[in-house]
Amino acid sequence: MPDLSGKVAIVTGCASGIGAATVQRLTADGAQVLGTDVDEAGGQALCNKVGAHFAVQDVAKRARWNEITALAVQTFGRLDILVNNAGIVSGASIGDVDDDTWDRVLAVNITGTMAGCRAAIPVMASSGGGAIINIASTTAMAPLPNDVGYSASKGAVRVLSKSVATWCAQQQNGIRCNTVIPGATETGILDATEAAMPGFKASVAATSPMNRLADPAETAAAIAFLASDECPFMTGAEMLIDGGALSIHPGF
Repeated sequence: MPDLSGKVAIVTGCASGIGAATVQRLTADGAQVLGTDVDEAGGQALCNKVGAHFAVQDVAKRARWNEITALAVQTFGRLDILVNNAGIVSGASIGDVDDDTWDRVLAVNITGTMAGCRAAIPVMASSGGGAIINIASTTAMAPLPNDVGYSASKGAVRVLSKSVATWCAQQQNGIRCNTVIPGATETGILDATEAAMPGFKASVAATSPMNRLADPAETAAAIAFLASDECPFMTGAEMLIDGGALSIHPGF
């Protein structure tokens, strides 16, 4: 179990799913955590439950990022870990996506991730370094035909992370940046889809040879490892948490 004692983390999209599981895991591993979300009630309830601090944040609003990193320092004295988890889907293909939907998905999923990295890097560097973990998706490798914005944005997160990682390495600022790539996970997004399309979860689970969905805690465990000091030479890497879905020929 990674030891995160003395470390301070920001986790976006903390109200549910992987974000909530990550706040719980990092806190359990000893970190002081600032969770953020647009869902004030859900985020505050989760953070109160586990002893974390909460702030309302729309990650797409770039100016808010400087306020969030400043709040982490004001509250806890430093910043060591950033988990860019907040993300949204659109359910729109290239045949029906409109400009507003496209712009919003990219604003949250890729611009929000970039802005988080940009704001966190100088703050982390002033404390001697840190770890940035960006959350992508298997759709970055096997895109969804019915969600062009989500697929494109998560593909961009992969490349953004590598660019951030190599720049930080060249700057020798002590900051590592890695990507976690979850497969189908038991989250609120899937619950909503299941309600509209009964049987959806079972069909998605069947894409993995393990024939199940991931528990958000399983992805949070990978995030905790990357946030720790256990992997100091690991940067620009990708951790695939997909139950083998992308490791098997689709015919089998």
